Amino acid sequence: MTSEVADRVYKEYIGDAETPAQVRDGLLDAMGDVFFVISAVEVARYHRDAGNPVYFYEFQHRPSSVEGVVPAFVKADHGTEIAFVFGKPFLAGDV
Repeated sequence: MTSEVADRVYKEYIGDAETPAQVRDGLLDAMGDVFFVISAVEVARYHRDAGNPVYFYEFQHRPSSVEGVVPAFVKADHGTEIAFVFGKPFLAGDV
């Protein structure tokens, strides 16, 4: 049973990878799912089960302000959407 699960996980995240960059991207997706998505879905289910509406989104827009600061394969880091939702003044300290 364990090897079947491992095979399915491997196929999902690394499956057809042909380059080291594709392997890296697959591993980053897997780690993101383990550390963020699984726990977020669990919390969302608790809120849903309590009768509250739940909304889920994935933000992938790469802001131009990160050029030369983070690697090109990084789309959006955790919390990147804050500047887009509330505006940059909240992040610039000039509020």
